[in-house]
Amino acid sequence: MVVEKDYDGVKLELKEGGEGMTQGFIEDMIQRFKDGKRIHKKYVFQIILAVKELVYNEPTMVEVEVPEDHKLTVCGDTHGQFYDLLNIFKLAGPPSEAHAYLFNGDFVDRGSWSTEVALTLYAYKMLYPKTFLLNRGNHETDDMNRMYGFEGECRAKYTTDRVFKLFSESFSALPLATLIGSKYLVLHGGLFSDDDVGLDDIRKLNRHKQRQPGQSGLMMEMLWTDPQTEKGRGPSKRGVGLQFGPDITKRFCERNGLEAIIRSHEVRMEGYEVEHDGRCITGKYHYTSICAFP
Repeated sequence: MVVEKDYDGVKLELKEGGEGMTQGFIEDMIQRFKDGKRIHKKYVFQIILAVKELVYNEPTMVEVEVPEDHKLTVCGDTHGQFYDLLNIFKLAGPPSEAHAYLFNGDFVDRGSWSTEVALTLYAYKMLYPKTFLLNRGNHETDDMNRMYGFEGECRAKYTTDRVFKLFSESFSALPLATLIGSKYLVLHGGLFSDDDVGLDDIRKLNRHKQRQPGQSGLMMEMLWTDPQTEKGRGPSKRGVGLQFGPDITKRFCERNGLEAIIRSHEVRMEGYEVEHDGRCITGKYHYTSICAFP
């Protein structure tokens, strides 16, 4: 695809494997978005395809350590709120090799700047492939994108179905969880209908055989379940998945040597909430950092 001579944005020269993303391109792209402009479709395609390859080759559960003098910031749903995303970087600090980020799903839908949010996150993933991490959320799925606006936004802004189709392929390649320092499991939804499910089951889950989560199974539960105050398990208020009590969380953490699980997926009026005796942390909307490690 040829970039027309009258395109006034910074050009992007990518190498094989997506190498070549620059901070200068990201800054120019962000300014274009703020000015109500778009980047050329060629770069949209290149960014999505490069990130699809990067995340496809990551394990279903990414396992990371936070070196001394480094930091990892975990962020909940951004849901197409571009200026909230920029505010996160302003308040918590920009991404870098020493400042890792983990965005825990639901980048898109609801908000009207979903393509801008997704492309910004993807560009940073290209710039810092080892320290800028992305988990899949329940809104990185085709059904939700059709219902809550992302598919239509892609078509309206880039006048082709191809952009959404590429995003959909990249979403289905995203990891489903991240394990931080062997002690904190970060996933979008929550825990499971079976007490016997553990970290090894997540490691073994071949997410590439199932592009969409469906109505049952580990992938669906990782993307959809919610905590409840009562013990045991209960039906989901969403009609999909289930709810799990503090005893379920305690058993899961003890059996897997975890301090806590960190999740998003639900609105919390204060931006986040620590529940289940400190073993379940939920954060979503307008909250810059669920947790900073160390």
